[in-house]
Amino acid sequence: MRVLGVNAVFHDSAAALVVDGQVVAAAEEERFSRRKHGKRPVPFSAWEQPDLSARWCLEQGGLEPADLDAVAYSYDPALVDHTLGGLDPAWEHLRTLYAARAPRFLATALPGLDPARVRFVRHHVAHAASSGLLAPCGDAAVLVLDGRGEATSMLAGEYRDGKLDILAAQGLPHSLGFVYEELTEHLGFQRSSDEYKVMALASYGKPRWAKEFSDLIRSSDGAFSVSPIDWSAFAPRRYAHDEMDQDHADLAATVQQRIEEVLGDLCRWLHRRTHAEYLTLAGGLALNCVANTRLHHEGPFEQIWVQPAAGDSGTALGAALTVAAEAGDRPQPMRTAALGRGFSDDAIEHALREAHVSYERPADVAATVADALAADQIVAWFQGRAEFGPRALGHRSLLAHPGRAENLERLNAVKGREQFRPVAPMVLADRAAEIFSRGPLPSPYMLFVHDVEPAWRDRIPAVTHVDGTARIQTVDPDDNPLLGRMLTEFDRRTGVPVVVNTSLNTAGRPMVDSPRDALECFGSAPIDLLAIGSFVVRR
Repeated sequence: MRVLGVNAVFHDSAAALVVDGQVVAAAEEERFSRRKHGKRPVPFSAWEQPDLSARWCLEQGGLEPADLDAVAYSYDPALVDHTLGGLDPAWEHLRTLYAARAPRFLATALPGLDPARVRFVRHHVAHAASSGLLAPCGDAAVLVLDGRGEATSMLAGEYRDGKLDILAAQGLPHSLGFVYEELTEHLGFQRSSDEYKVMALASYGKPRWAKEFSDLIRSSDGAFSVSPIDWSAFAPRRYAHDEMDQDHADLAATVQQRIEEVLGDLCRWLHRRTHAEYLTLAGGLALNCVANTRLHHEGPFEQIWVQPAAGDSGTALGAALTVAAEAGDRPQPMRTAALGRGFSDDAIEHALREAHVSYERPADVAATVADALAADQIVAWFQGRAEFGPRALGHRSLLAHPGRAENLERLNAVKGREQFRPVAPMVLADRAAEIFSRGPLPSPYMLFVHDVEPAWRDRIPAVTHVDGTARIQTVDPDDNPLLGRMLTEFDRRTGVPVVVNTSLNTAGRPMVDSPRDALECFGSAPIDLLAIGSFVVRR
């Protein structure tokens, strides 16, 4: 079964190709269009069809549009309820019309595609499949939470033998995702984009209004309800360039804590219903690594697996998997998030020559980078296929020495972002347990936080957040030999098997994807060294 998956409804447009149950390729449209989250001027601020990423996915599979057995679209317009409270009926009508006409739009973008092969997949079922069908644990409970799907904001169920049994769904307008989006906007950030900034800010505050929010957000028996929230009653509305004060941090901490509590209630209910050992998570809230860690630490499930592309981009993959599984294909567990574009050394060298930059081809790029990092240089790392999802996982990364506390401020300045935001550590998998505790190990997708052991906090201050935690990525040299060798070489030089890792981009821009993107970023930001394929470019 050859299935192209498409997400093009809310934000983070993406495409994915699944052939005979195997994931061939998956990529966000923003990596090609260079518009972060697919944002365009109103009224078409989020409706970006993934034409470029879809064509690339087909190229990766050696397919033409006519070769596809199906195109799976991660939204079913037939399920939309235009009468739901809290939603704008005019916008819902327009969104539904857009989705309903997707077969025609796709046939125009992909000449030769039969529009009759487009299949609509329920949004939250697509989310569920992206985790439940790809998790390494086999049969598992699944929980999906985000802003919204067609008419719901949550799905809870269980996968057995590749089939989903839906046990509960929460109807709109009640939505934990909307709560977090509204708070994000109230704090002066961009909703459906900057929620991770609120999670970082929460570490600086105290849950001062815990009682009030326990009344505003209630949960019971696999469901929850959200009362209207007057955000200004707790902290003043902040705009993008306003100062942040303690009230803002305390409000973020309060909402973060209440979201964690409700997630815990939902998981305990789901465990009672399924008695499953494993839980898989997807949806935008599954990117909240602080909440994930609390579920791991306090929840009833033995293990938790989170889809690396848990946001809406992952529904392109989940929609394709859903249709493939319904046809009898058995998807294999996800082994890597490196599902995007990759470039040969020949292609990279051609780009370097076209840019007229001086470059070298060292005997060992990993050792050269380790030397630069040990000398406290900032390195842009462009290697292999790009990551699918929002986390930089050692393919399109900015690297630095974790032992210099000032490197946090330095990297945030390079990227042009808020100074309260942390950067993350990557660590050799076999050394992680001596440095980090409490969170699950291994942790290859940077979806949980871990406590930094007290003896290491002064040794890696750049990656130790204000609350003593870090959002780690463990690196297994068997899975990523080059990255593993770089960490090993850095350890030999410094005695530290940890390197700072943050995404290779600047504020408001998507992560770099192509050699040209990498050169543009390197040329516009104070980065000392670009390691791209087998080559290095020095400042």
